[in-house]
Amino acid sequence: MKKTVIAIATAAIILPTAALAGDHDKNESALNYSGPVETVTVAELLQDTSMFTEKEAIVEGQLIKQINADTFIFSDGTKEIQVEIDDDITMPAAINASTRLRLYGEYEGGNTPEIEVDRVQLL
Repeated sequence: MKKTVIAIATAAIILPTAALAGDHDKNESALNYSGPVETVTVAELLQDTSMFTEKEAIVEGQLIKQINADTFIFSDGTKEIQVEIDDDITMPAAINASTRLRLYGEYEGGNTPEIEVDRVQLL
């Protein structure tokens, strides 16, 4: 009897938590905002190449060259910068050097400044 009460109490605590966690994931993936955002140019980012620089950045332009599986050269028309695209990002269609993209990620200065991209949006 005691084990049954403990099992029921545990289920009463865990099930609502699991249900809410599942709803959060559904709501998060349903959001696809396409309105205006504050972007920065690559030239502005490259003004600070200190190895201690880390800041959120949103840039718009094209991937103009692939270096390896997840590293590309990106250009916004002002300058070029290396970008590393998170390996769990998938695109709904093939892209090429003329495909306009909006990249969301973190700019990191240093010897080879780069943007670590965690989200890509087709424009």
